[in-house]
Amino acid sequence: DLESDGQEKGKKTVIKPYVLNEMEFEASLPEKKSNTLSRDLIDYVRYMIQNHGENYKEMARDEKNYYQDTPKQIKRKINVYKNFYPEEYKAFVASLKQEKMDVQ
Repeated sequence: DLESDGQEKGKKTVIKPYVLNEMEFEASLPEKKSNTLSRDLIDYVRYMIQNHGENYKEMARDEKNYYQDTPKQIKRKINVYKNFYPEEYKAFVASLKQEKMDVQ
């Protein structure tokens, strides 16, 4: 069961072993976990909270809702932001409350 070039049938020859070795090496590396959110998402969430507080229905009707998110989707994005940056979120909300007190 030999082919004309002397190889066994069904067994594939690796013509470029360095490519295979590099691919195996890359596959063995651990996956990088993304520990940040996109700047666009952060700006979007902060804008919505600043202008609408926790009124998700109003956020969904906002003209800056380019993604046409539903109230539930917006709430989920805000929760993701809260989980990624809890200290930053608390400071942001506190600064908003301070601004409202200064205005009154």
